Amino acid sequence: MRVVIVSGIWPPDVGGPASHAPALADALLAEGHEVEIVTTADAQPDARPYRVRWVSRARSAPLRHLAVAGEVARAARRADRVYATTMVRRAALGAALARRLLVVKLVADEAYERERRSGRCTGTLEEFQVQRAGLRVRALRATRTAALRRARRVLVPSAYLREVALGWGLEPGRVTVVPNPAPELASLPPRDAARRSLGIRGFALGTAGRLTAQKALGDALDALSRVPDVELLVLGDGPERGALERRASHLGISGRVRFLGAGTREDVVTLFRAADAALLTSAWENLPHTLLEALAAGTPVIATAVGGIPEVVVDEENGLLVPAGSVDAIAGAIERLVRDDGLRQALAAAAGPSVEELSEPRILRRIVRAIEDAE
Repeated sequence: MRVVIVSGIWPPDVGGPASHAPALADALLAEGHEVEIVTTADAQPDARPYRVRWVSRARSAPLRHLAVAGEVARAARRADRVYATTMVRRAALGAALARRLLVVKLVADEAYERERRSGRCTGTLEEFQVQRAGLRVRALRATRTAALRRARRVLVPSAYLREVALGWGLEPGRVTVVPNPAPELASLPPRDAARRSLGIRGFALGTAGRLTAQKALGDALDALSRVPDVELLVLGDGPERGALERRASHLGISGRVRFLGAGTREDVVTLFRAADAALLTSAWENLPHTLLEALAAGTPVIATAVGGIPEVVVDEENGLLVPAGSVDAIAGAIERLVRDDGLRQALAAAAGPSVEELSEPRILRRIVRAIEDAE
């Protein structure tokens, strides 16, 4: 079987799809299947044992979207399946043009995310589902749902997102919960070595991912300004980086915030291994890969209780949950871990075991079977 994997980001980008897509490609190859990738990138991606088709992000959005759909169609004509982990509308159009079967990993409501990024929507995902909308939002919702209805299988990482998707009228039998995987970390560096490699001496928080409005890292910076002697290491890049650097300077904490830029998945795991806690302050989420990477590295998390996060993070067992947007709560959680060594050690001890059932080989096998069995 030949599979086209569609992902909006790809290494060296940091983020869930950039981790998932290459891992799935390797799993498909191991099962004897052929793989081809369609992605967007700032520069030509590194060579892989399969073809990586890429569209430059420097193109204007309409031309970029059309180019992606065209690349999907061209790749799909020589394939049996199209698997999309993002860019679902473009993947659906390309699969339709090539008359090929589509499987989708649904990680978010793209209509909602576009409205949030533009600033036209400030409410929650749940509120967005029921609010009255104008023509443009109705069109976004309609095209989102039409693309998903074309998929033979829709895989969602959380029960939370499945309920949201069923509200769009998708067939329940086609929508299956397959959690995001936690990476296997056989070559995990010792914590002391990881800390030395990053120059960490005191209490340190780590966060990783694409720097977008969704991650609400401004809240993290505001909280950090209230807790002295704590450092924050930020791995990743994105459109919000400049604004975040200026905010850190304005708050007088530039010396305690290090922006590390883009990195590999190994860099992400090394960061979490070195950090005393991982920090996830997202305004909205589904089930982020970086959350699972942090827990797999044995690092407790401070995370906002949004989306599917509470399905994995149990408050005061493997992490601390806080309300989204509450700088007071974030700062309070950081202070608790700084001051209470016993709590931090207990959360760290529970972190790794809490995601053992979500091991990457096990989850990837489930996804490979779903792609194979789609009819």
